[in-house]
Amino acid sequence: MYRYDKYDQAMVDTRVEEFRDQVRRRLEGKLDDDQFKPLRLKNGLYLQLHAYMLRVAIPYGTLNSAQMRALGAIARKYDRGYGHFTTRQNIQYNWIKLAEAPDLFADLAKVEMHAIQTSGESIRNISSDQYAGAAADELIDPRPWCEMLRQMTTFMPEFSYLPRKFKIAVIASAEDRAALRWHDFALRIVRNDSGEIGFEVYAGGGMGRTPFIAYRIREFLPTSQLFSYLQAVLRVWNRHARRDNIHKQRMKILVHDLGQEEFTRQVEEAFEHFLSLAEDFPQAEYDRIAAYFAPPPFEQGLSDEIDLSDPAFAAWVDRQVIAHKAPGYAIANISLKPVGGIPGDISADQMDVVADLAERYSFDELRATHAQNLVLPHVRKADLHAVWQALVEAGLADANLDLVSDIIACPGLDYCSLANARSIPVAQKIAERFADPARQADVGELKIKISGCINACGHHHAGNIGILGVDRKGSESYQLLLGGSGDEVTTQAKIAGPGFDEDGIVDAVERAVEQYRTIRKPGERFIDTYRRVGMDGFKEAIYG
Repeated sequence: MYRYDKYDQAMVDTRVEEFRDQVRRRLEGKLDDDQFKPLRLKNGLYLQLHAYMLRVAIPYGTLNSAQMRALGAIARKYDRGYGHFTTRQNIQYNWIKLAEAPDLFADLAKVEMHAIQTSGESIRNISSDQYAGAAADELIDPRPWCEMLRQMTTFMPEFSYLPRKFKIAVIASAEDRAALRWHDFALRIVRNDSGEIGFEVYAGGGMGRTPFIAYRIREFLPTSQLFSYLQAVLRVWNRHARRDNIHKQRMKILVHDLGQEEFTRQVEEAFEHFLSLAEDFPQAEYDRIAAYFAPPPFEQGLSDEIDLSDPAFAAWVDRQVIAHKAPGYAIANISLKPVGGIPGDISADQMDVVADLAERYSFDELRATHAQNLVLPHVRKADLHAVWQALVEAGLADANLDLVSDIIACPGLDYCSLANARSIPVAQKIAERFADPARQADVGELKIKISGCINACGHHHAGNIGILGVDRKGSESYQLLLGGSGDEVTTQAKIAGPGFDEDGIVDAVERAVEQYRTIRKPGERFIDTYRRVGMDGFKEAIYG
């Protein structure tokens, strides 16, 4: 993984001291809240219902054991002993005291971490495939490009005051594990007919109040022209964005209003201008960064056999372990979705356990996923049983990846000042309703995603079953959506009908699942059945 050089470290250290001064002036009353707000947002600090919330960046979801231990120490020292992994491969802390925030930032800087551009009108954390560098199906490791984009877009003056937030994803496999087309700007690394590596480019995706699936605007972009092209996209958006209306400031609105063809035409025109400036990266810089992502020293001649005589271990392997590109190795997924737990939450002690496992068994590397789980990307198959035993002891061995209890949920009204309804209790009740492992296995792959408001932090638009919390005359209500997906066949979920109360939405989800079990064909996932029969195939079962 990438390591800071003296320039990276100096940049982060300088920002810490800058923010320390800003906090001091706020506490002394020299800055009022309106003056302080844009300053704290540039540093990932939100004012929530009960306290400040801090969002810490985990670039493209990659971190090491020292960083994970530091996150655990921060949870103990500055929060209430836990953290919350998000749908952007970041981690959040919900109980931060403003006076302590600068010291927290300084502790992050000691392990090459920060919260820069994790909020506000900026280019947010670059996301990627959680299996990057390990997956058997990827073309190349996309993370060097993620890192180059991170460096390019951090503190760049033209990108400092964007109309709204801007999200980028990069992957390098045919299978989409990063919800590519739900991003403002997205890249799939491909190979053209001449054998050259380049990018398939998408633009204009996003969730929230007005969801849109991104369009493909270029079939092939040479890697050497990436920065010019991204600048062209941002220049067109910056030029035309509706800064007069906060609900229409996202790039997805502009792409929709202009149309795919006209937006692409304007981007290509701006692209030619940027190409003439000859400001794209030198190959030596890519080579420098790519060297940090060289494959670890995998052992040769390892066996691919796994002793599955222990049924509980076998069930975990079957559900949580993914094929690795290196013989004798596997990718191990760690669930942060225990039945009755809070999706994405992890205690400080559990962070220490995961850090130890990464250091001992995974070449000191960890991944955070956009589905609010963790990954050990490089585990010898011979070590899987030891890893599993440690996870069992830590309460992290649930075998539910992509099953009905592997629910994505935002913090909702329990924490968030923007929310209309609680998300966490709904997620807990659904998971408890389907707690039986045999029942979960029979249902199979089913992605449930819950948002407590229209901002869609829980990605309900991309849920096979989506749930949206709304305010109905002062009461919490929940809309049920069906048919969404964030994979390579991206679709937007549709509202099924009238909303439900908290217990009613849990019942409605169960009725939808049972209808699927009744009408599915052999081998069909929930999403496959929905695409075959449509909403009409479920509506009567849900509403009677």
